[in-house]
Amino acid sequence: MPHPLGNRPSKIIAVHLNFPSRARERGRIPAAPSYFLKPPSSLAGSGAPLTRPAGCELMTFEGEIALVIGRTARHASPADAWDHVGWVTAAHDAGVHDLRHADRGSNLRSKGADGFTPIGPRLLDARGLDPRGLRVRTWVNGELVQDGTSDALLFPFADLVADLSRLVTLEPGDVILTGTPAGASVAAPGDTVEVEVTAGRLSTGRLRNEVVEADRALPEWGAMPRVDEAVRADAWGPAYRPKPALDPAAEKALRGLSTATLSSQLRKRGLQHMSIDGVHPAGGDTKMVGTAHTLRYLPLREDLFTAHGGGMNAQKRAVEELRPGQVLVMDARGDTTAGTIGDILALRAAKRGAAGIVTDGGLRDSAAVAGLDVPVFHGGAHPAVLGRRHVPWDTGLPISCGGALVQPGDVLVGDADGVVVIPPDLVEGLVGDAVEQEAQERFITERVAAGEPIEGLYPLGPRWREAYEAWRRDGR
Repeated sequence: MPHPLGNRPSKIIAVHLNFPSRARERGRIPAAPSYFLKPPSSLAGSGAPLTRPAGCELMTFEGEIALVIGRTARHASPADAWDHVGWVTAAHDAGVHDLRHADRGSNLRSKGADGFTPIGPRLLDARGLDPRGLRVRTWVNGELVQDGTSDALLFPFADLVADLSRLVTLEPGDVILTGTPAGASVAAPGDTVEVEVTAGRLSTGRLRNEVVEADRALPEWGAMPRVDEAVRADAWGPAYRPKPALDPAAEKALRGLSTATLSSQLRKRGLQHMSIDGVHPAGGDTKMVGTAHTLRYLPLREDLFTAHGGGMNAQKRAVEELRPGQVLVMDARGDTTAGTIGDILALRAAKRGAAGIVTDGGLRDSAAVAGLDVPVFHGGAHPAVLGRRHVPWDTGLPISCGGALVQPGDVLVGDADGVVVIPPDLVEGLVGDAVEQEAQERFITERVAAGEPIEGLYPLGPRWREAYEAWRRDGR
C-alpha cells in the first residue's frame, strides 16, 4: 500500500515492551526500551488481508499506537522530541511465532512479512494531541480483547523519539510502533482484527484486517515453521490452555505404582540406569508424576557469573518456562555444597503448576520448601546460594541428574524410595506390566502373611498360578 504520507518510510521501528499490563503478562519490566525493525514492505492499509504463511498456526495480533515522524529528529531531547512527531494513527503489529526460531531477536521473518504492519485508516495531527491522552483498543470478531491508555507507559512517546534519535536519524514518514497492551494473542484464518486509536472525541477509525490462509506452500529452501508447547504458550499468552504434559490416564496409572516396581520393569527392558541416585524427598507429599523440563548448572567461574548469574538468568527462566504437569529437573553435577533452588523459586514453580522439582544439588530453605504444595527431591540441604558453586547456564536440553540422563519430555515418577526416569514411548506398555507385577506382589504378600513359604511363591511359580488367577477374577 502507499504510505499514508504518500511516500514509503525509510524504516519502521517497533518497541518490545512499553505498556505495564503487557510487561506483567511477560513477567519482566525492562529498565530501558528495546526495539526491532520491520521492513517498509510490511506496510498495509485497512482492508488488506493478513496472510498467514502455509504451515503456520500461530498468527498473532498486537494493536498499537503508531507515531509518524513529521520532521527530521537527530539528537532530540525528551523536552522537544514530541515536536518531531507529525501524526498518530492505529497500527497492527502482526507476526507468526512459528518462524521466531529462525531469526530470534531480529523478528525479520516472523514479523516482517508483506502486509504484517497495517496502519490507519486516518492520521491524527500530533500538534493538537496530548501524548498522555491516547487510547488504543483491539477487537477480534467484534469482541474487545485489548484496551490500553498512554498515560502510564513505561517509556513515554517523547522518550522513545529522544532515545532513538541519539544514534538513528528519524526521517519524515518513519513509523514508530509504541508497544501493545495486555491481551495480545492468536488469530486464525477467518478472524477479523480491528484496531482503533482515540484522543478524546478524535478517532483514527477502525483499522480492519482479516486473517487469511496463504494459497501456496512455503518453499523449503529456508527455515520452516516450528512450534512446541512453549512457543504456543508464548503466542497465546494467558488465553493459552495447554494440553496435559502427560496423558491423564497414564498419569493416574503411574500415581498408583511404586518406583520400585517401575525400576524393576525398566530393568527387564534392559534399562539399568534410570534412577536419579542420591536424591531424597524434602518432606510432605512425596508422590510425583510429570514430564521433565531441564536446567543445567556449570561449575562456578567468577568471570562468567556476572553475565550468566544475574538478572533473569537460566535458573529463573527455567522456573518461568514451567508448564502445568512438568517437573523441573536440575543438573548440579551432584554438588550439594550450595543451594540450587530455594523457597521463593520453589513457590513460583508450584504456582505455575509444576508437578515436582528434582535436583542432585543442594536445597536452600529446606524447611519452608518442605511445606510447599509441590514434591521436591534433592541431594541435601545447604544454606549457601548457588553462586558459591554453580553458574546457571541453560535450559531445555538433555542433562545428567544423579547419574541418569534426562531429556526434556521424559516421564519422571518419584516417591519415598526416590525418582525414576521413563522414556515416553515406553510408558504405555510399562504401565500395563507394572500393574500386573504389583497385583502379583499383593497376592504374594497375602499368602506370606498367611504363613506360606516363599519357595515357588516369590516370584510367582506355576504351582500358585491357578490360585492367583482365581484371586484376580475375584477383583483383587
